[in-house]
Amino acid sequence: MSETKILIVDDEEAIREMISVALELAGFSWLEADNAQSAHSIIVDNRPDLVLLDWMLPGISGIELARRLKRDETTQELPIIMLTAKTEEDNKIQGLDAGADDYVTKPFSTRELISRINAVLRRTKGDKQKTIKVDHLVLDPVSHRITVHESPVEMGPTEYRLLEFFMTHQDRAYSRAQLLDHVWGGNVYVEDRTVDVHIRRLRKALQPHQYDHLVQTVRGTGYRFSNKI
Repeated sequence: MSETKILIVDDEEAIREMISVALELAGFSWLEADNAQSAHSIIVDNRPDLVLLDWMLPGISGIELARRLKRDETTQELPIIMLTAKTEEDNKIQGLDAGADDYVTKPFSTRELISRINAVLRRTKGDKQKTIKVDHLVLDPVSHRITVHESPVEMGPTEYRLLEFFMTHQDRAYSRAQLLDHVWGGNVYVEDRTVDVHIRRLRKALQPHQYDHLVQTVRGTGYRFSNKI
């Protein structure tokens, strides 16, 4: 099955089942949620590649969840396709204005849905696959390799995720709790001091290449990744 993960958010089990079968046949892996709160937790913990989001959900609506995701810098690039029975033009505009990348009205054919998923992924995946560079420090998200002057930098998977987050969110201070949410996931119980341990390991991995200074301690707050003194 593909490493591309799709999150299905719909409170109707029959619709989730229909979509999951279509996704499996198309070679995607998938996750499911029947409300916005569960969906948000899954997004934080599992980092899906795209969300199929029903407009009408119990409690927090799909449109409100879409707005929340687009306001958060760590999820604002997450592609969203809205699924809804609402066909009026104003509703479509509202959905797109909330940050949705596409809009599919019920009832829909699964062939059309898969086609729209592939189209959105083609538009959005290019940026995610680009290498990230800070001076001569290069992180390649496709191969999961880190190099300096083309020489490999060895580090563990947690340090890699930490560095990837830092390199894509530069010049902003993050508390330990924020780093736990963004790197470890919101539902994983890890003590704050665990962050300090992995920060030390990350610096140790970067030190031989003289890039450990990029991981800066912000007293009273947490940590920041910056090329500025």
